[in-house]
Amino acid sequence: MDKIRIHCVIGTRPEAIKMAPVISALKNEPWADVRVLATAQHREMLDQILGPFDITPDIDLNVMQGNQTLPELTARLMLLLNQTFTQETPHAVLAQGDTTTVMVTALAAFYHRIPFGHIEAGLRTGDMACPFPEEMNRVIAGRLARWHFAPTESAKTNLLREGVAQESIVVTGNTVIDALLDATTRCQDYEPVVTPGKRLILVTAHRRENFGAPFREICRAIKHLADTRSDVEFLYPVHPNPNVRGVVSDILGNHPRIRLCDPLDYFPFVAAMKASYFILSDSGGVQEEAPALGKPVLLLRRETERPEAVEMGVVRLVGPDYAKILDEAQQLLDHPHTYQSMAQGTSPYGDGRSAERIVSVLQTHFGSSLPQ
Repeated sequence: MDKIRIHCVIGTRPEAIKMAPVISALKNEPWADVRVLATAQHREMLDQILGPFDITPDIDLNVMQGNQTLPELTARLMLLLNQTFTQETPHAVLAQGDTTTVMVTALAAFYHRIPFGHIEAGLRTGDMACPFPEEMNRVIAGRLARWHFAPTESAKTNLLREGVAQESIVVTGNTVIDALLDATTRCQDYEPVVTPGKRLILVTAHRRENFGAPFREICRAIKHLADTRSDVEFLYPVHPNPNVRGVVSDILGNHPRIRLCDPLDYFPFVAAMKASYFILSDSGGVQEEAPALGKPVLLLRRETERPEAVEMGVVRLVGPDYAKILDEAQQLLDHPHTYQSMAQGTSPYGDGRSAERIVSVLQTHFGSSLPQ
């Protein structure tokens, strides 16, 4: 038969980063006909990643609209993916993570009886409202997947607890470590300028469940630290969502020790992580990347689906809690032993060979169908 047609679906910046190693590995396989399908759920932030990782979408749904609601986005994605799968008839579909793009991709593939591979499968908080709507998205994707590419043994345990067949689960590690190890060799020209004698605190905060009062508490804590600590400065690449930008501008704008900027391309962002003293974040990917770089993370969430780094002591849950953010930040700044206990330089999320393992599973599955 002809080559195996595999659609790799990406919709957001984190998905593109984590799918890039898989796309690259599959393109090196003579049996695979790789088609990159961009939904562009987040248009600008997705586009930032495509160039650095040499990804050119074969199909671009360009689905993003201003102030899009979840029901509207879901409906548009389903109609467009249904049309695409009808025309393209892929043999397999892969997507990563827990966005609306991933959930709808899994459902559309199910309707078309196309095997779906879920990369970064099995992450759970057990609370459908936290994170919202990501927990629901990954649970649905998990019910529909043919292959569950779990990043850790803990994620595999979650899937087994839900009744997923053991033979459909493969612990691969997290593909973000593949991407990170590649980026660390290419980010030297992007190191941010840090004022001599000051320590850089990197901030990434944009989670939907923190919108409103919790997000204002986060920003108030950052401002207090900047006001009272002359030995630190902040770099905050601000998410374009107006629920984030408005509050950040109102509370943190025009502060001499807080540098606000647009979201960074991936290589500059890796350089910023490397240059930071520690990181304040509600991001999923940062929880995985920063420990591998030896950077402590104070996590601005009440729960995490990535418990391994918390259990290792390299990520600490502080939530959107003004007092706790201040206390934990002061501990890291003032107590070297506390800092060193978190800056271990180890990560439980992989060895940089995750994409290789995913490709091997697909090659084994299609077996005799592969072109000779």
